Amino acid sequence: MKKRIVIKVGSNVLTRADGKLDVTRMSALVDQIAWLRREGYEVILVSSGAVACGRRELTIDHSLDSVEQRQLFSAVGQVKLVGLYYDLFREFGIHVGQVLTMKENFEAGEQYENQRACMTVMLQNNVLPIVNENDTVSVTELMFTDNDELSGLIAQMMEADTLVLLSNIDGIYTGHPDDPSSEIIRSVAPGKDLSQYIKAEKSAFGRGGMHSKYTTASKVQKAGIRVIIANGERDNILTDLIQHKENVPHTEFIPCN
Repeated sequence: MKKRIVIKVGSNVLTRADGKLDVTRMSALVDQIAWLRREGYEVILVSSGAVACGRRELTIDHSLDSVEQRQLFSAVGQVKLVGLYYDLFREFGIHVGQVLTMKENFEAGEQYENQRACMTVMLQNNVLPIVNENDTVSVTELMFTDNDELSGLIAQMMEADTLVLLSNIDGIYTGHPDDPSSEIIRSVAPGKDLSQYIKAEKSAFGRGGMHSKYTTASKVQKAGIRVIIANGERDNILTDLIQHKENVPHTEFIPCN
């Protein structure tokens, strides 16, 4: 039976310091996902980056409120983002499909079942789902907290074995990551409280941060799914994690039985 893995890639992984899309890193991640599929994994990719893409595509000479900006930039950026993924995965003969979703689709009922059925038939036919929030129609009150929350809901909906949250930080530390005295917390047992180590900071280009990753990881862990927080800017991070290579910094949440 194939193992199923959900990989969430944050905006800070996919963008450069100037906010533009980092196509080289995207290509490297696609290479690793192609390797995972060759190794027998079913992969679902939850990808941020649409708003960042759109923001760099357009020059706006008038003011827009925050909702209008998200709607406009995501509408333009999502096309570019998925187009790049399409081209990159095509080099490996991998078909991709786009899944744009909203928080209300995760409430029990017909929409939930339809979304799960859609993604199931994609996986059964070797199509790689690329998931993102439908920012063009979502409004503030109904939005996901961020794509960490979305990826956690997807992992539970699709009964994944593992959820990997890729950020630009190696994991959860006992102090500030830049403090030499801080140590990375490698393993988190069920029920272990790490809130004393978490600060409610948001990422530079996305809506998330380590607080949202910890919240998501704790919930998904309770659902019996392994969660790994790791640095998507590291070379070969996905392949190294799956091969259990030593000295790869990350934080792993051990699933409840």
